[in-house]
Amino acid sequence: MSVYIARLGALAVYGLFSVSALASGKVEKHAQGHTEKHVERHAEKPATKEAEQPAAKGNGRSAIVIGAGMAGLASAYELQKAGWQVTLLEAKPSVGGRSALATSEWIGNAKAQPALNNYLDTFKIKTVDAPSYVRTPGYLIEGQYYSPDDLAQKMPDVSAALKRVDKALEGLAASISDPLKPTAGKGLFALDQTNVSNWLDKQNLPPLARKLINQRIRSRYDEPSRLSLLYLAQQTRAYRDVSDADLRAARLPGGSTVLAQAFVKQIKTLRPNSKVSAINQEKDGVTVKVGPTGYHADYVVMAVPLRALSSIQMTPELTEAQRAALKGTNYGWRDQILLKFKTPVWDSKSRLSGEIYSDQGLGMLWIEPAIKGGANVLINLSGDNARVMQAFGDRQLADQVLIRLNAFYPKARGAFSGYEVRRYSTDPGVGGSYLAYGPGQVSRYWRVWEQPQGRVVFAGEHTDALHPGTLEGALVSGQRAARQVEDLAAGKSAAPEAKQAETKPASSMPEVTPKATDEKKGFFSRMFSWIH
Repeated sequence: MSVYIARLGALAVYGLFSVSALASGKVEKHAQGHTEKHVERHAEKPATKEAEQPAAKGNGRSAIVIGAGMAGLASAYELQKAGWQVTLLEAKPSVGGRSALATSEWIGNAKAQPALNNYLDTFKIKTVDAPSYVRTPGYLIEGQYYSPDDLAQKMPDVSAALKRVDKALEGLAASISDPLKPTAGKGLFALDQTNVSNWLDKQNLPPLARKLINQRIRSRYDEPSRLSLLYLAQQTRAYRDVSDADLRAARLPGGSTVLAQAFVKQIKTLRPNSKVSAINQEKDGVTVKVGPTGYHADYVVMAVPLRALSSIQMTPELTEAQRAALKGTNYGWRDQILLKFKTPVWDSKSRLSGEIYSDQGLGMLWIEPAIKGGANVLINLSGDNARVMQAFGDRQLADQVLIRLNAFYPKARGAFSGYEVRRYSTDPGVGGSYLAYGPGQVSRYWRVWEQPQGRVVFAGEHTDALHPGTLEGALVSGQRAARQVEDLAAGKSAAPEAKQAETKPASSMPEVTPKATDEKKGFFSRMFSWIH
C-alpha cells in the first residue's frame, strides 16, 4: 500500500526529517558566545553557480521564521529569495527538525516528491538509485525474513488477507473525490467517527495478518484504535496513483541532514538557542520575544510542532478552532533504537529490504553500511508498544536488545560499537512523532492551520493536507507559508489554497493495552518477548 511507504519518509526511510542537521561550525561558535545577541550566519560562497542564493533586491519588508525544521528552512529560503529580510529563530542548538537515526534515507522521485527533488536539484545534492529489492517492504515473522513474493508462496492466506485489506481501503479512498476535501461526500463524515481498529475487526483477518496490518499502521501513524478511518482513507487517496517504486526511487546518503545544511548555507540570519516565549501583534508589525530580547518584523511564520506552539503566548490569541486543534489533535507515538556495529553480524538476507515489519509489534529497518561504515540495525517502537516502554531508560532498553541479539548472533557483542535512542513522544517541544488524526478530528480540525492569524502564518508537516508526516509535506508547507506572507503584504487574501489536489504525480481515545501472546517464539519474538 503506497501510503504507508510514502509516510515512512517521516522518520527513517524515504526522506523525512532525518538526523538533525547541525548548524555549521560558524553558527554554533557564535551562538555559544552570544546567547542574547544577534547571531548572523552569512551564506558561504556556493560550490556552484546554480546553487547560489538567487540575487534579489530587498523589498523593504521583514519576516521572522520560528522553527528551523524543514518547513521553517524552506519558508526562510523562499522569502529571502524573494527579497525579504529574514531572521530564522530555532530553540535548539541544531537545525533540521525532528531527527531520525538513519544515516541514509530512501526518497521518492519527482512524481512522488516534487518539492524535495527540486531542492535537491537546486543545491546539486547527489542521490543514488535504489536497487529494485528495496522498493517494497518485507516482513519478519517468527524471526524469518519474507519478501512479499515469499509471503504469497509460503503463507498464501496471510498474503491474501493483506491484499484484501488494501483493496478495501482503496475502496474507501475511492469515495473521496478530492483529498483536500475529505468530508465532502456521502457517508464520509461517519468514517471520521470510526477508528481503524474497529474497521479492521470487521475484515475477519487471520491473527498473523492482523498483527502485520496493525504494525504497518502504527509504524506510520499511531495505534489503529487511536486513528480516524477517514484520515487513513484520505491519505490512501492522496497517494492513489503513486507506486511503491516511485516512493523508493533513490537513496540520499547522509539523510536529510545534507538538505538542511544546504539551506543553512543560503540563509543569512540564523539564531539557534533562541526559544520563543511570546508573540505580540501590533498595528505595524509583530514582536517576538526570546528571553529578554525582542525582535520586530512585518510578519511571522510559525513553523513549530503543536506542542511547541502551545508553550508560546500569543497576543491576540489563536482562533477558537486553532485553540481546539492545539489541545485535541493526536500525534503518533514513536521511539527509535539504533544499534551500531563495526561489521554486520546477521545473514545478508535479513538486510535485503530497507524497511521490514515485524509480527511482534516492532517496525524493523535494516540499514546498510552507509557513508559512516559499519552496519546498523534500527528498531522502531510505535503506538501503544512505545507507550508501554516509557518505563525503560535508554541504556536499559539498548542493553536488553543487545543481550537478545547476541544470544542468536554471538559476534554481536564484540562488534557492538554504540547505540542511540530517540523518544519523540517525550520531547517537550514535539509531543509525538507526526500528526495522526484521531476519530472525529478530521471533521473538526481540517486545514485550520492554513488560515493565517493576523500577521502570523503557520507551517510544518501538520499543516499540509496532502502529505503530513513527510519531508515533502514539510517543504510544501514552508513554500505555502512564504506565499501567504507575500499575499498578506500585497493586501491579497491568504486563505487556504483551494486548488484541486494533484494526486497523479476533542474526544478522547481509549487507552489500549497490548495483548499478550502465546504464539511460538521466533528470533525477534524471543528477542522482544519481554514487551508482551
